[in-house]
Amino acid sequence: MLTERSTLTQFLIEERRRHPGSSGELNSLILDVALACKAISKRIAAGALTGVLGSAGAINVQGEQQQKLDVLANEIFLRTNEWGGQLAGMASEELDTPYPIPPEYPRGKYLLTFDPLDGSSNIDVNVAVGSIFSILRASVPGEDAAPADFLQPGTEQVAAGYAIYGPSTLLVLTVGTGVHGFTLDPELGEFFLTRQDIRLPDSTAEYAVNSSNRRHWEPAVRRYIDECLAGASGPREKDFNMRWVASLVAETHRILTRGGVFLYPRDSKDPAKEGRLRLLYEANPIAFLIEQAGGLASTGRDRVLEVTPTDLHQRIGFIFGCRDEVERITRYHSELPGEPDGQRNPLYGLRGLYHATT
Repeated sequence: MLTERSTLTQFLIEERRRHPGSSGELNSLILDVALACKAISKRIAAGALTGVLGSAGAINVQGEQQQKLDVLANEIFLRTNEWGGQLAGMASEELDTPYPIPPEYPRGKYLLTFDPLDGSSNIDVNVAVGSIFSILRASVPGEDAAPADFLQPGTEQVAAGYAIYGPSTLLVLTVGTGVHGFTLDPELGEFFLTRQDIRLPDSTAEYAVNSSNRRHWEPAVRRYIDECLAGASGPREKDFNMRWVASLVAETHRILTRGGVFLYPRDSKDPAKEGRLRLLYEANPIAFLIEQAGGLASTGRDRVLEVTPTDLHQRIGFIFGCRDEVERITRYHSELPGEPDGQRNPLYGLRGLYHATT
């Protein structure tokens, strides 16, 4: 293994050599994130043996029941990344406000945002879960970051990725030069490069959606799913398979492995919210990975990476995957602009995937 495959460290060193002016701080930060993922993987693998399963008895900033592993994973991310001197601040899905770097540690030139444990509601039934992270440049390197510093569009990301904790632990990463997958060797404690330059096919016959929300969908989403369900005898003239894991990391990993399209669109279930998934902690890093792999990521109307955040915990509709399918769904939104159940929302007019908001 040591001679046949590159370690994550070796891969990052090779990437740095292609950019002679780089300082190496980004590499150090990514390795600290990888260390956090290793530690979380170990605790998840132990499961009930170490008493980390079940509810933590608290509600997080998202209004969701926290699991014990949510709290533990968040703490691991903070402790692993706060001391190295690469960061000016961190923001977590589990925290109401950004986490300031403790005064005894130096400040760096990057910001780290993360969902420490995506899909944690699946822990008790032993379904794969993961961690998602995004790295941005700090507005003022060397100084404490302000909350507004994190509100950058996804196009400003320096690196992003996720770890998936399943039968094996994998780290999937982009630093803006494609998407690469690394598998953890638990005996050596090293991530080894096992998939390089991951690419999505342009089209697919597989989709992922929570069909229980159908009555709340916008007409464009109903039209798309109905055409998929019609199969070979319908307008798409081919049969589709549906998958739904209820874990964004697991859904993303399946799509990066064999293609597909994922839909968690805006709907009328809670009209006050623009969507379900969090822009900073989930949608932006996943969209960066998907686009680097040749796919597309959309809100249904706009390119996700061009959305300027207005709040640390902003939610949006999220549709991503193979290019042809995302383009089709976006086109349907322009052709069927009606709101779900006849509701209108001035935030959502006719917009193209690569057009600015009007």
